[in-house]
Amino acid sequence: MKRYLVTGCAGFIASKVTEMLLDAGYQVTGIDNLNDAYDPRLKQWRLARLEGRPNFRFHRVDIADRAALDAHFAKDAAQPAGEPYSAVFNLAARAGVRPSVENPWVYYEANAAGALNLLDLCRRHGVKKFILASTSSLYGAHNPVPFAEDADTNRPLSPYAASKKAAETLCYTYHHLHGLDVTVFRYFTVYGPAGRPDMSVFRFCRWIAEGQPITVFGDGTQQRDFTYVDDIARGTIAGLAPLGYEVINLGGDRPVRLDWIIRLVSEMSGREPAIEHRPAHPADVPATWARVEKARRLLGWQPEVGIEEGLRRCVAWYQENRELACSLNLGKT
Repeated sequence: MKRYLVTGCAGFIASKVTEMLLDAGYQVTGIDNLNDAYDPRLKQWRLARLEGRPNFRFHRVDIADRAALDAHFAKDAAQPAGEPYSAVFNLAARAGVRPSVENPWVYYEANAAGALNLLDLCRRHGVKKFILASTSSLYGAHNPVPFAEDADTNRPLSPYAASKKAAETLCYTYHHLHGLDVTVFRYFTVYGPAGRPDMSVFRFCRWIAEGQPITVFGDGTQQRDFTYVDDIARGTIAGLAPLGYEVINLGGDRPVRLDWIIRLVSEMSGREPAIEHRPAHPADVPATWARVEKARRLLGWQPEVGIEEGLRRCVAWYQENRELACSLNLGKT
């Protein structure tokens, strides 16, 4: 039976990837440091839905802690199976554009050093496949939309984007030097039920449902290529295909304005929003839009859940889990 390592398994995307791998009958080892980058109660909620399932094991490990990660690999390799992981999904990350401006060091530790630790352990333990979660933030503000994978990514606007650029570069180096098969995914504004509370869709659901003012940076006309989490997870697993080294966009292929999202969530919630505008942040980009032809061609993937249906599911999840969702810390606005 194939055995996979998923880092950040209590995170939004990684928990869905883990769930889908388990549903397909694979063994999954999940690691996560359960940090407080956002409210850890939501991470615990996701993790509780995985623990107890057959073929799943969890270990609390920080990928930036080289010694702890090395000990985990050594111990796991000593299990009765004794075989290397079939692949490593490195989905653990410090995410978020604005917080990275305030504390860039923690982003480099998790996203760049963490990726390097895992890449070198794959080399040493004979793991042949590595999948990296990257970000559309690499495209910055100077590239024309829709963004293609060969666009210039040398002008990142935030330490978060820069740290992911570093991770992508390390992946290519390990592919070139050691023959590691690597698929890098650039995700575009992932949303869905139990999504991160510091992201716009969760906040809009919460603020509108609870009759609280909505904070919008800028005039609300900025566009994002929202992508439903199940589509992202499907694409990420499809990246197990042997590709050599490829960078692939996963996006909804349908950019929409932020003020349109607010209006739709308001209609679904049956409440009128009160909006407070603040100046746009210099690390934010005005628009994102993924060119996804490469994902279609190499992986047979395309987005399936439209934004209207995805938002309905988000609103429904909030209402069904209101006690938890209402109590979560949203972080800084």
